[in-house]
Amino acid sequence: MNQQSYPAFGILLVDDEPAWLKSLSLTLRSCAGLTNVTTCQDSREVIGLLAGGGIGLVLLDLTMPHLSGEELLKQIGEQFPEITCIVVSGLNQLETAVRCMKLGAFDYFIKTDEEDRIVGGVLRAVRMKEMQRDYLEMSNRFASGELRHPEAFIAIVTGDRAMLNVFAYAEAVAKSPQPLLITGESGVGKELIAQAVHQLSGCRGKLVTVNVAGLDDTVFSDTLFGHVRGAFTGADQLRRGMIEEAADGTLFLDEIGDLSIPSQVKLLRLLQEGEFFPIGCDQPRRLKARIIAATHQNLAEKEATGVFRRDLYYRLRTHQLHVPPLRERPGDIPLLLDHFLGEAAKELGKKKPTPPRELAQLLATYRFPGNVRELKAIVYDAVSIHRDRMLSMDSFIKAVGQPLPSSEPQASPPRQNPFAGFADLPTFSDAAALLVMEAMDRSGGNQTLAARLLGISQPALSKRLKMRQS
Repeated sequence: MNQQSYPAFGILLVDDEPAWLKSLSLTLRSCAGLTNVTTCQDSREVIGLLAGGGIGLVLLDLTMPHLSGEELLKQIGEQFPEITCIVVSGLNQLETAVRCMKLGAFDYFIKTDEEDRIVGGVLRAVRMKEMQRDYLEMSNRFASGELRHPEAFIAIVTGDRAMLNVFAYAEAVAKSPQPLLITGESGVGKELIAQAVHQLSGCRGKLVTVNVAGLDDTVFSDTLFGHVRGAFTGADQLRRGMIEEAADGTLFLDEIGDLSIPSQVKLLRLLQEGEFFPIGCDQPRRLKARIIAATHQNLAEKEATGVFRRDLYYRLRTHQLHVPPLRERPGDIPLLLDHFLGEAAKELGKKKPTPPRELAQLLATYRFPGNVRELKAIVYDAVSIHRDRMLSMDSFIKAVGQPLPSSEPQASPPRQNPFAGFADLPTFSDAAALLVMEAMDRSGGNQTLAARLLGISQPALSKRLKMRQS
């Protein structure tokens, strides 16, 4: 398998009929540009081939001598769960198809199906594998230099460009002693960003988290500043506040937008003067912690209406980053789904279930008002009650609603011809070069993403870029 073959992982075709293997190989090459294809006529050799590595997708028949396709499907699922399997069989039996899907098959086709259907199913599987690979490549690229400490963000599953920019900014301001304001809807992972910033800060102390939502001024003061013995009725002993608990570390104030005006005044003084008074004490104590604040509210609007102090708002936003909601990064949904399926299965002591193909389509239509936290809860609930290897859609439909009907798709607006206004048409070579430049700009120089935008393989794009440079 040479380096210019596509896709980057191998596709293994398994059938005891050499004529069918040859025909399908030619079809995948000519109709889909899939050249990284290997064939196998003896089902007994499959496990050994997979053990050698490099194979990411297997297409197999069911009726074969020595070892049946169903038995192979079961063994592959148990020994190589990362490998995707598609069944292409001569058996047109619903019961058989259901059994195969429960064993983890990505799709099921009949050999008499139209070639376009089979090729389309293979391409869907290839794109899914490529998306997973892109996520891993993104992580590897962090380690190679884009981020100095990618391990700080290991708990955040994403391949989204906007999130990667958030990571880069967080790393850049991590060692600053100035406050950091993190904004974003509930459930997007603001606390995870705060944890990463603390880890990157190099502070010797610990991260202390305080959710200030619902705290009145007295409780807020006692929680943050603490009190001395005898400060008020019932204060029988000294209590250290959270600021002192976070000494030489980070104090993370969550839901800062809910603070009352009197509490805002006290927080402003803490930030401006760098000191505070425990309740009942007339001696100031120094602030020795970095302050990170977070909110799901729009502080600019609250400041404009007078319910949030302008001076505190500007003091908090010395450094500011915004975590985008999940609906604005739909490419992360399959990655998070796969991550939470594995995490839930491990915690519940179950085998990781296989999600049905329709699930990705269903989740793509949902806006996730609770963001990543909501998706995690839905997945954990589904895994806790599932029994078969194939994950049931019932829990997801109950949580997000019925999938949108697809029998009458909306007509897409006609695509405009970008060359319609040109007096002189560019040559084919010039037009191709312009498309490559535009795709590289839109992808921020990421060849994998640029190739996907252009609908070509990454090796093909790399070849065109080398031709431009020569």
